[in-house]
Amino acid sequence: MKLLLIEDEELAVKKIQKTLMALDPNLEIVGTTDSIASSVEWLQNNPKPDLILMDIELADGQSFEIFNRFEVTSPVIFTTSYDEYALKAFKVNSIDYLLKPIQKDDLELALEKFKKLKNSYASATDGSVNVNAIMKQLQSKLYPNQDFRKRFLVKHAQKLVSIDIEQIAYFYSDDRLNFFKTFDDKKYLVEYKIDEIEEMVNPSQFFRISRSYIVSIKSIDQINDYFGNRLILGLKPKNEKEALVSREKVSDFKVWMGK
Repeated sequence: MKLLLIEDEELAVKKIQKTLMALDPNLEIVGTTDSIASSVEWLQNNPKPDLILMDIELADGQSFEIFNRFEVTSPVIFTTSYDEYALKAFKVNSIDYLLKPIQKDDLELALEKFKKLKNSYASATDGSVNVNAIMKQLQSKLYPNQDFRKRFLVKHAQKLVSIDIEQIAYFYSDDRLNFFKTFDDKKYLVEYKIDEIEEMVNPSQFFRISRSYIVSIKSIDQINDYFGNRLILGLKPKNEKEALVSREKVSDFKVWMGK
């Protein structure tokens, strides 16, 4: 297992490294960073780690900002001296949340939890972890009564109209505005952000292929290879904005399409 450690306290880094190696001698710490900026730079220039151990309070701000600057697709165990960030942590890639000072038993349980999740949600193609599936499963436990959106109310020709979710082919961002297209090729402006929409729609029906696109499985007409280890989709109805599956999403997308 390859792990990235994000922690800005030098003594904490040494203690965590020692504890990790005692718990799992086969674990490889592939990098250590101490700030938002250095973490983003590391993630941009290295293969994605199997797991990230991430302190929330860093010298240059809260580590949640990392997710705004880079599309993190590795599972994350958050560490912090405060318990007020738990719900926010579980809205991103968190599989566990440890309070400082970190106890060996707690860290061991968190690693075991990751290993069990990895076994359950590993991709059949390359063994990588299907983070989307893990997060939906964990979030469903946090919000057991959450209902997925059944319709969207939007403005059209000076009127408000209700569009059933089954009519929507895909959501996308264009020039800082967010839209969706229906299967009858009508375009509507939607007031929600793509991040918000992702949490509203059923993950068995919709998949976020990039920062700017969420597609319905029914809208996918063609899937073709694209340079940079990405995929390009042919959608129906057609859209003027290319629908590219980002490199980090390709493995999970293939698993989702195969279900």
